[in-house]
Order: sequence, then structure tokens, then C-alpha cells
Amino acid sequence: MKFLAWISTAFVAFSHFGFLVLEMFLWSKPAGQQIFGTTPEFAAESAALAANQGLYNGFLAAGLVWGLLAGRKDVKIFFLLCVIISGIFGGFTAKASILFVQALPAFIALALVWIASKKQPAEG
Repeated sequence: MKFLAWISTAFVAFSHFGFLVLEMFLWSKPAGQQIFGTTPEFAAESAALAANQGLYNGFLAAGLVWGLLAGRKDVKIFFLLCVIISGIFGGFTAKASILFVQALPAFIALALVWIASKKQPAEG
């Protein structure tokens, strides 16, 4: 269970590093416009906001990596909860698919971290 918790948390971290790249560097490029379904005009107008969003996603990813490398359950739980809350907010205010792309994987990882910590109390 500990391995599944680690892998699922790493997946969420990796996803958020991917969001950072998409939002900070590819937002105005054809690939980014296709992924997000934006026009060149909208992408140009919203590039600064997207980059800011990407930076925040990078902070979430960095926090999750910190929790993984340090073996800190409390850090993993905190950042997974941040991802879940962000995903819920984004799902209701931007696109419902964010619930499944962002919040659901983080919720699964959180559940696995929680279960793994109950089975192996010595885990950090």
C-alpha cells in the first residue's frame, strides 16, 4: 500500500509539473491552444494569468515532491488537500473536467496515503 501511495502522489506531482509547462510555456503555442481549446487572441490576452496559474501548479508539485523525498505524511496530506480544493474550485468555476483531471487523482492519492499510514504507523 505504501508503494501505491507513493506512486499516486508522484503521479499528481508529475501532472502538476506538466500543468506548469502547459500554462507557463505552451499556453500561446498551437499545442497549448489545442489542449485548452483557446483561440490565439484569447491565449495572447490571458497569457500572464495562465503563467501565474502554472507557477502555482509548480508550487503544488514541488510541495508534493518535498513530501515524497522527505517521507513526510503531513506534507503530502497538506499539498494533496490543496490540489483537491483547487480542483474542486476549478471544476465549479472553470471546467467540470478539472474535477476528474486534478481533484480525483489527488483524492485517490490522499486516500492511499491515509490508508498506508494506518497500516504502517512508522511511515513519515
